[in-house]
Amino acid sequence: MAKRTIEFDSERDFHKLYEEKPKNLSAIERVLDVNLVARGNSLQIKGDDVALDKCEEFFSLLQLGKESGFSPKGADFTRFLEKVAAGQSNELHELLAKPLVIKIRKNSVVPRNLSQRRFLDLMLSKDLVFGIGPAGTGKTFLAMIVALDALLKGEVQRIVLARPAVEAGEALGFLPGDLEEKLLPYLRPLYDAMDEVLGPIEARKLIEAGVVEIAPLAYMRGRTLSKCFALLDEAQNTSRSQMMMFLTRLGEGSKMVVTGDLTQIDLPPRQESGLLEARRLLSKVEDVHFHEFDHGDVVRHPLVSKIISAYESSKE
Repeated sequence: MAKRTIEFDSERDFHKLYEEKPKNLSAIERVLDVNLVARGNSLQIKGDDVALDKCEEFFSLLQLGKESGFSPKGADFTRFLEKVAAGQSNELHELLAKPLVIKIRKNSVVPRNLSQRRFLDLMLSKDLVFGIGPAGTGKTFLAMIVALDALLKGEVQRIVLARPAVEAGEALGFLPGDLEEKLLPYLRPLYDAMDEVLGPIEARKLIEAGVVEIAPLAYMRGRTLSKCFALLDEAQNTSRSQMMMFLTRLGEGSKMVVTGDLTQIDLPPRQESGLLEARRLLSKVEDVHFHEFDHGDVVRHPLVSKIISAYESSKE
């Protein structure tokens, strides 16, 4: 059994890297098959050479993350550790070497994996982007962040949010309240993203001022969306005509993002998803960009990725 020692600038800096949680050091020992002994600002590692290399690399990635403004915590700490153990650290180096930080007021948003980074890059630079993938990959949240970023920088004048209300058949008439209240259950994830970075008070002011507009698909026909950021969420539940109608609303000076999960289609049997058809018909159209997430990109509880993977395997 070999032995190595890592020296840190200070004991405090060392403790911050593993969130000052002994369970995180225990996880490193278990996943990388090493023995760790922490003393002051130094860490002694015991194990075979391969395990020692991975352990040193993991701590160097934690340090790089800290320097780039993204310190992996909670589930991200576990994901980073598992990727290093699996020999997939190149993705992490690429993610952290050139950090992308979006500042919304006093909050900073950073991509939590390379797939999120690529999705953000597309949305920031292209006019029409599709984000397709399973639940928990951050599609809706990131799209809302980019929309708010464009609004606050003056690149667009308003944000238009749309989400098909499949369960209510788009009519929504039997639900109590005005149109916004009827749609609230379906648009809650979009509100949550705004609340997280702006706070509920400022988010509500934007909505009341009409700067952030709720636009049910059924009411968008005939409109032209100019100088706005249009976001269609849960697009797997659109019909062919709804998808085509939404995409053709794109006007001068506007950007559009469409997100959806093709594993959670709630349309009637034998009705093809408008998102599935759009991917088939538009994937080779110039200036239409598709980004695909998979279960390995899930950033919720680590179990979510395993659950999605189990369901995907059951189809084979």
